[in-house]
Amino acid sequence: MAGKRDYYEVLGVTRGATGSEIKRAFRSLARKHHPDKNPDDPESEKRFKEVQEAYAVLTNPEERRKYDTFGHEQPGGSPFGPSGFQGVNISIDDLFGGGFESIFSQIFSGGRSTRRSKGRDLLLNQEVPFQAVMDGYEDDIEIDVLKSCEKCYGSGSESADGVRECPTCDGRGRIQRIEKAGFFTKQVVTDCSSCGGEGRIVSDPCSSCEGQGRARQAKQVQFTVPPGVTTGTRLRMRGHGEAARGNRGESGDLYIQIEVEEHPWFERDGPDLLMALPVGFVDLVLGTQIEIPHIDGSDLSIKVPAGSNPGETLNIPGRGLPGGRGRRGRGSVTVLLKLDMPRKVPRSLKKTLEGMREEIGTDIDSIQDLIISEANNRRRP
Repeated sequence: MAGKRDYYEVLGVTRGATGSEIKRAFRSLARKHHPDKNPDDPESEKRFKEVQEAYAVLTNPEERRKYDTFGHEQPGGSPFGPSGFQGVNISIDDLFGGGFESIFSQIFSGGRSTRRSKGRDLLLNQEVPFQAVMDGYEDDIEIDVLKSCEKCYGSGSESADGVRECPTCDGRGRIQRIEKAGFFTKQVVTDCSSCGGEGRIVSDPCSSCEGQGRARQAKQVQFTVPPGVTTGTRLRMRGHGEAARGNRGESGDLYIQIEVEEHPWFERDGPDLLMALPVGFVDLVLGTQIEIPHIDGSDLSIKVPAGSNPGETLNIPGRGLPGGRGRRGRGSVTVLLKLDMPRKVPRSLKKTLEGMREEIGTDIDSIQDLIISEANNRRRP
């Protein structure tokens, strides 16, 4: 077969390329050269078929072995018969949705490709307690979802002979037509209008699902939230979405989007926890130690050094949240000191404080120097 390019060269992969590498290369080139994207380029269909042929051979283990041994001159001639490779009808949707695998799987088996679909994915918002961030969380939820009809087992028909192949599209679910675009023609593939793209016609509809093959049913789904989870995380539950129409494909997936409840006093910054601690003036001057409950089960001990100022922060390492995604260790807890001012001061205490003003009050005469000192401390790196 003189003049035929090497299949590996056509796809731009090495001879040791894996199946996934070949698939990625095919997708990219097929999208680039698809005739629907190049209506003004008469050579695009030729390049598109060349890419298809290389992919069809290199993704079939037996044909790839023969090609690696004999090249294009293998015994028995072309694996596609005397007329050679004629191309496969692949729409742009197939290339983005992955539907072309079932089409190519029929080439060497002599079968006819039928359209397989996938049920719709579902998205559900689920609120979990803040404690789940520390310990993880397991729960189950009940959802109403379109499942394969239990009465007709997804066929959509009351009887076994109530379903027949669509004569319009020969069971493929798609119709191919040729359209003119100026001086050129192009192939257009659309869903069959007779069967709605199903490839079959139900003449004896099931009374339970009205011929749809699916019915809405309650379903229990158990899910697990890992420690360190964040709001917005989506858990993918494979196969728990809607069933495919006509029982001719796999069910979709269920995505559970997590929203973490707020904690009474902690704010979160990744694996770190932030909190404000109101303390009295005496506690700031003399220092104190405070114990509060913590989400890891052990009390959090906060030591306020003597001479602390409102607005200063204390860092407690290793008492934050798990890092999540396989990260080791925990974050830290940052405590912001706030001055807790009493709302009412007894008259006797006011007299005492007046007597202490000269000793611990602000020196008004040196207020400007104090302002400058505070600014310098704030600006220090």
